[in-house]
Amino acid sequence: MTSPIKNQTNILDKLNIEKLNVMQEETQEAISSNPEIVLLSPTGTGKTLAFLLPIIAELDINCPEVQVLIVVPSRELAIQIEQVVREMGTGYKANAVYGGRAGSKDKTEIKHRPAILIGTPGRIADHLRRENFSSEFITTLVLDEFDKSLEIGFEVEMKEILALLPNVQKKILTSATQEVEIPKFVGLNNPTIIDYLDQGTSQLKVRTVLSSSPDKLETLTELLCHLGNQPGIIFCNFKDTIQEVSDFLTGNNIGHGCFYGGMEQKDRERALIKFRNGTHRLIVATDLAARGIDIPEIRFIIHYQLPQRAHEFTHRNGRTARMFNDGTAYVIKGKNENLPDFVENAEVEKIEKAPVPSPSIWETIYISGGRKDKISKGDIAGLFMKQGKLGSDQIGTIEIKTDCAFVAVRASEVNRLISLVDNSRLKSKKVRVTVI
Repeated sequence: MTSPIKNQTNILDKLNIEKLNVMQEETQEAISSNPEIVLLSPTGTGKTLAFLLPIIAELDINCPEVQVLIVVPSRELAIQIEQVVREMGTGYKANAVYGGRAGSKDKTEIKHRPAILIGTPGRIADHLRRENFSSEFITTLVLDEFDKSLEIGFEVEMKEILALLPNVQKKILTSATQEVEIPKFVGLNNPTIIDYLDQGTSQLKVRTVLSSSPDKLETLTELLCHLGNQPGIIFCNFKDTIQEVSDFLTGNNIGHGCFYGGMEQKDRERALIKFRNGTHRLIVATDLAARGIDIPEIRFIIHYQLPQRAHEFTHRNGRTARMFNDGTAYVIKGKNENLPDFVENAEVEKIEKAPVPSPSIWETIYISGGRKDKISKGDIAGLFMKQGKLGSDQIGTIEIKTDCAFVAVRASEVNRLISLVDNSRLKSKKVRVTVI
């Protein structure tokens, strides 16, 4: 095995990061010198990299088994952390395991043991129970967004995981809120607490938009027209409401994606891919999108429905005004609706009439080959530019997965491109190229 890259400068270069922020530097130092860490920092401040850097620096290159276990509340967060580890280019293997796909696929991927295993509580507990990998060499445990795992009912699984890890020497808990008490079963004695919750969202503005009726759909459309072509998230509390909002937006020719827990995993992933690459500028979502998913910097969020608790309001708002940038959270207030105390004296936004935002210039192309086929971003760009006759400005974001890839392409060129490159060879594989 090639010696993993220990040089932090090389890792940051690979991630296109100039330098760590203050929170990341403090966290790195604390993890290196303390056995118990609780990291509290707002969404979007870089917690993942903050704990990965010191963890990877302490891995044993000669250990053939799992050394680090990272437990997360959602599939998307598991996939995101796996991707970050890969992009760091350290030479260490990482795998994500999660519900919503066959357990046999997990077993195949972890047959060659990863140094870092990331997963949702239910799936991790199941693998430990079945002894699909050894827990003997796991010395570091990370409970990322631990409060969310507890909130959505994973306490039993998390207790079981802790009980099945006999040799953990370092425990790291992260959260973007201070609302939840750390459970006794985690077994923390005297943790070092790193608290940056009062920083990072000072540029956030909260505005109220008044609706003249209890039905807020017309007001939502007017607000979106007023905001124009900016990326944003519309938050709802229920999937039925998402469907209602989605149907109304479609009827008004406003492009968007949807994201909620009841969707098939494939559809959830594709919704986020389209949002990241600009095919969709808007996504209509439940609180599943409030934290821990990989999405770009967004200019606004809209509370079509308000959450029940103040800390979920904070998490939603944390999707904008990230990393000390500015952003706006809009609360649509229906006629006769009473707003909760946590919406404090929000200034009323007056909406100016505006046309429906123009459609996105991008569409998303699916390619039936990925990392396991040794396909790179350069291979895809080369095929699309040479054989597909696209200019470099007609190709947007390229995302490569294990067995497939997704590419943003100028919508005006999609049909011509597919006719030229479908069933072409990329490396040694003949690939299908379709629009999704």
